[in-house]
Amino acid sequence: MTKDYLVRALCFNDTIRAVAVTATGVVNEAHLAHDTWNTATAALGRTLIAGLLLGSSQKGQEHMTIKVQGNGPIGTILVDANAKGEVKGYAQNPHVSLPSNAQGKLDVRGAVGTEGSLTVIKDLGLKEPFVGQVPLVSGELGEDFTNYMASSEQIPSAIGLSVLVDTDESVRAAGGFMIQVMPGATEETITEIEQRLAKLPFVSTLIDEGKTPEEILAAILGEENMTILDREPVAFACDCSKEKFAQALTRIGGDALQEMIDEDEGAETVCHFCNSKYQFDKAELEELQKLAQVQEAEDEA
Repeated sequence: MTKDYLVRALCFNDTIRAVAVTATGVVNEAHLAHDTWNTATAALGRTLIAGLLLGSSQKGQEHMTIKVQGNGPIGTILVDANAKGEVKGYAQNPHVSLPSNAQGKLDVRGAVGTEGSLTVIKDLGLKEPFVGQVPLVSGELGEDFTNYMASSEQIPSAIGLSVLVDTDESVRAAGGFMIQVMPGATEETITEIEQRLAKLPFVSTLIDEGKTPEEILAAILGEENMTILDREPVAFACDCSKEKFAQALTRIGGDALQEMIDEDEGAETVCHFCNSKYQFDKAELEELQKLAQVQEAEDEA
């Protein structure tokens, strides 16, 4: 499997901003971590790809959280993306496998639902995060993120998200693109892009055929109209650790920790984002309880 990466480009005399990404490994890592069934794999995968695309404009320590809350059986999908091309996420119910839709494709709309909301929370290092929320308009997610960009960020965009799941439930191909119209773009340019998009196969089909992010953008924009700015590796990566869970356990208080010690003589914590498990034995919980009691005493002082 080739390494996943993202490409940024400016096109048509800097009036079009474009990003494309291959994310087959990223989505397959999520599938393996969460034991997702095929329709859930496609829905979570599309949201992870959207996280990489929307997160591609982040800088430094900035990160964003995407929350898809529909009325379908998958429940909430939560994805976190940072400025380093790293993304993580999970679906509330990973075991969703629905019959194919009328086009013979995985029924992502059926899994997500058509009523609900799409929320993007951006931590830009300011006192308050930026929060944008729009109603779901499709449930297919590509259209929903396109609507989010136009409605919440006022940037006319075209977003394609695609996941091809193999017969053994593994991810055969996954990726996407985001085309953004900047000030100064002519009607002729927009019409040309729309015509190319109308003829474009599914992105996962192109990736399955071996196409690169550069070639996907060239198919949409024309190679002669593009200037590649940079390339960046992307990955499914989680920053959880036993130390972070220890800090979280300390915050639940001495009484709650004592209950764990008395009833279970230990604890197991599980990361929602990557399903990593961390064990704490009785002695470790007793140490955390001491820390919690010190913090509680300081708070009361």
